[in-house]
Amino acid sequence: MSEQNPAANGTAAADQGQAQLVLQKIYVKDASFEAPSAPQIFQEETPPQLQLNMSQKVTPLAQDVYEVLLTLTLTCSAAEKTAYLVEVQQAGVFTISGFDARNLDAVLGTYCPNTLFPYARQMISDMIQAGGFPPYFLQPINFDQLYAETLRRRAEQQAGEPQSSEQIGNA
Repeated sequence: MSEQNPAANGTAAADQGQAQLVLQKIYVKDASFEAPSAPQIFQEETPPQLQLNMSQKVTPLAQDVYEVLLTLTLTCSAAEKTAYLVEVQQAGVFTISGFDARNLDAVLGTYCPNTLFPYARQMISDMIQAGGFPPYFLQPINFDQLYAETLRRRAEQQAGEPQSSEQIGNA
């Protein structure tokens, strides 16, 4: 009888080029909350204006190991004063192997931020409430659509680059 070793089978699968994605760690890299106009802002009757900014950064840590950093910054203003500013940098370490370059880029641009977003959303909600403000619930973000838009912009930039370099060469 032969023994089945799941770890050995996983290694064999990786050696044969099968795609694997392993979430190693999720953590808060940085978080901050500011309420510069408190306590006067609590008396404000003006409807709040909210602005969300988001960015993502991928850092290779080792072969097939990546840190993905999702940064969300939410600014709430009322009567031209900042009610609060909350920023969360939610990070994760992912081992990703067996993907070609195009699919690796897609996994890093869609799956990884989709995995991190609920943690960042919860952190933002908790900090806003702890700051004395009504709960705020970030709506889901379609990272697939954002990634498609990024690909479209990349294609436009690449299409524009050869023309500009040819023009420089001919000048």
